[in-house]
Amino acid sequence: MPAPVAPSRRDLFRIGGLALTTPVLLAGCGAGGQESANVSTQGSAGRLLPSEATLPEPFVRALPVPRVLEPVRTDGTTEYYEITQKVGSSQILDGPKTPVWGYDGTFPGPTIVSRRGARTVVRHRNELPVPVSVHLHGGRIAADQDGYPTDLLHPADATQGDLDDQGEMVGRTGARDYVYDIDQPAATLWYHDHRMDFTGPQVYRGLAGFHLITDDVEKGLGLPEGDRDIPLLIADRSFAADGSFLYPSTDPTLTKTPGVSEDYMSGVLGDCVLVNGAPWPVMEVEAVRYRFRILNAANARRFRLRLQDGPAFVQIGSDQGFLPEPVEQVRIDVAQGERFDVVVDFSGQRAGDEVTMVNERGSGGTAQVMRFVVTGKADDPSRPTDELTGLPELEMLSEADVVATREFTFRRGGAQAHGMSLWTVNNLAFDPDHVIARPRLGTVEKWIVTAQNAEHPFHVHLGAFQVVARSGPGGGTSGWKDTVNLDNGGRAELLVRFDGHRGTYVLHCHNLEHEDMMMMANFEVV
Repeated sequence: MPAPVAPSRRDLFRIGGLALTTPVLLAGCGAGGQESANVSTQGSAGRLLPSEATLPEPFVRALPVPRVLEPVRTDGTTEYYEITQKVGSSQILDGPKTPVWGYDGTFPGPTIVSRRGARTVVRHRNELPVPVSVHLHGGRIAADQDGYPTDLLHPADATQGDLDDQGEMVGRTGARDYVYDIDQPAATLWYHDHRMDFTGPQVYRGLAGFHLITDDVEKGLGLPEGDRDIPLLIADRSFAADGSFLYPSTDPTLTKTPGVSEDYMSGVLGDCVLVNGAPWPVMEVEAVRYRFRILNAANARRFRLRLQDGPAFVQIGSDQGFLPEPVEQVRIDVAQGERFDVVVDFSGQRAGDEVTMVNERGSGGTAQVMRFVVTGKADDPSRPTDELTGLPELEMLSEADVVATREFTFRRGGAQAHGMSLWTVNNLAFDPDHVIARPRLGTVEKWIVTAQNAEHPFHVHLGAFQVVARSGPGGGTSGWKDTVNLDNGGRAELLVRFDGHRGTYVLHCHNLEHEDMMMMANFEVV
């Protein structure tokens, strides 16, 4: 299969054409009040973009659950799926519908479920007006299937704006197959757009969905399943007066100049919290155990979640699969891109009880996420979550495994475009032709990551890691991960294992505005 294609010309400093004017902050109606429009709001790097539209009342809409995509055919150990990326619409507000750029036209997209040891082939068709690149976040997959930022899939009728200096089209057109040879434990992954310079606005418009991996070990744990195993994609958005998503793109068509106006370079924070695409939804639950797969799919907002007037979370899994043992968490800090697999036991609640999931990092409307309403007692065939110990592939790495140590500093500065500082890794802006590290296949390296100037969630493609030290509050760092939450000034020591594939991958900040503004770097597994 062809390797990712990088343009012969990296138009690195074209973002120098960004509008540097200060945008007008629009007066909006947030549910329960508004946050202040600060550069860092409640521990999230970014500025609040208030909605022009009137937002719905919280805890009225029922929680939607993304549909599970059925394969179009199955061939022995291979399952084939088809997804069309296209414009759709969603009834998010009480008034006009919201246009979305969605997988199959929905936000979130359909959920794909893959079996470990099987091959999953997903054919993506692009009927959007822009190029796309699909990244399976958390997937340990071949480099040419990973959704490298310049490995683009263009619309079938693409005729301009997508050519290199020789006038040749970069990437594919119309449709392509992503081939995933799944060889990793059961975990909650997700897929989203990863187009270079435009990841933020394209994910903001709806290009995100769940991809779950299952295996025989998971099936033997006695966890809640069926309609008691619920994925929760949590994100914030703001809305224009016509009901569309409000985002401060320099070029709203997303076809020419990338980026956002300077006031939003730290991140775009919305004033409406969506769960599975619904504003502050409500879910009826029975007084039994439920499994919730929590994903922070926001561009810039971090969440600190707690169940008000309810039980604690029992965390059973992290980004890359199950923990060695369950951990009770009164609150969980979830940075962009992180996943928390938790069990919530409602058996101590009575019929009519209301349990609200709140966000302690928010204020006004963003301090609330969703609500559970208990309907009454019911049979519960699931088992308590104290049987995770002894799972395979949860061995802990140690310093003795380390063959190299590298340091990465995420900050704003070191590189500029037309007098404007960019977000950088080790003072370097992203360049597809530059490789920052060359780890060897099958080895373990120690990566020391430091966040400066702002909060920076660190994400590495392909390489699963264990956190051996981290500054700042909050738990949730045990087990295997691919994303780690870093406060401003924070530092993490990671033991990263590179298994399965050689090739060029990226590491980057998962604040999507930072990523688009060059906070990304190549590493090559050799």
